[in-house]
Amino acid sequence: MNYQSKVKKQYQDQGYLVLNIIRLSDSGYPDLMCLKDGKVIFIECKTGNDTLKPLQKHRIDTLKQKGFEAYCLKDGEIIDGMRESINEMEKKGVSYFCDFRENGLKGINNLKKALKNTNVSSVILSRPKQQKYEKEEINILLNNSQGIGLSSILDWEYSEIEKIAKHTKKNGKMFSIHASERIREDIDLILDLKPDFLIHMNYATESDLVCVKDSSIPIVVCPRSNEFFGLRTNIDLLGKIGIDIMLGTDNAMLNTPNILDELKYVKNMTKMFSIENLLNMITYNPRKALNLDYSILDLNSLNEFMVLDKKTLSTLFIQKKQREI
Repeated sequence: MNYQSKVKKQYQDQGYLVLNIIRLSDSGYPDLMCLKDGKVIFIECKTGNDTLKPLQKHRIDTLKQKGFEAYCLKDGEIIDGMRESINEMEKKGVSYFCDFRENGLKGINNLKKALKNTNVSSVILSRPKQQKYEKEEINILLNNSQGIGLSSILDWEYSEIEKIAKHTKKNGKMFSIHASERIREDIDLILDLKPDFLIHMNYATESDLVCVKDSSIPIVVCPRSNEFFGLRTNIDLLGKIGIDIMLGTDNAMLNTPNILDELKYVKNMTKMFSIENLLNMITYNPRKALNLDYSILDLNSLNEFMVLDKKTLSTLFIQKKQREI
């Protein structure tokens, strides 16, 4: 199987309709067009020493300007791309990140390879290679990761998600899922899965969010990614209801993995939250949700901290693992 076929199969396994773009009046467009739930992704596949030609780069840049997700994937560069993002996070003071890792055990192993020789750790929420429950596969994933992170209930047969969620919780691992990202989804079906936290909830109603609050479930919002796709973020309503909010950068193909960029974006888009509230969204709240040490100010806590400019949130100083970066 050639590299393009592998990429095509990978996206088909994630529930995308994948079309080969081979006959257009204009040349230079990416090889594949992937469609799912109103989302369109264009992918150019390269192998060996092959690189993007000027026209191909122009086509990809034009598609991005039009609001589409478009990029080039090169065989063997996936781990390098992960490592590049991890190195950027490390330079910006990130000590942990949570990753919804697709492509089954191979995806987990790729991320672990990228993490080697770094001072950054990851909470890995894995995902089956195909959108169905297979007991043996879930056991393997749970033995190699901290839990399972799935896409929307709209992408799956609900009974399959139920089996995965029950299996995950029975094994004492974390379960999370994207919810009400592009349209409102049934809150009862979502909560019946007993997720540890939810992603997005852009189109959840106030009554939906009250149910989430009553269930003590935190929510991750990704404002920059949502803006890219023309979606609204419910962050003010979440704050009004009193839900624990966490920030995520979502897709590294679209945004920098620097969580402070996300924080600055939220600071500029709403005046509802104090600086302390905002900082909790990227420190205390996620550490608590991810079962990490969240006694940040305890006498026995790690000697790791950052100093930020209060007005601009620019980094002034980072101390991590007893050394200055």
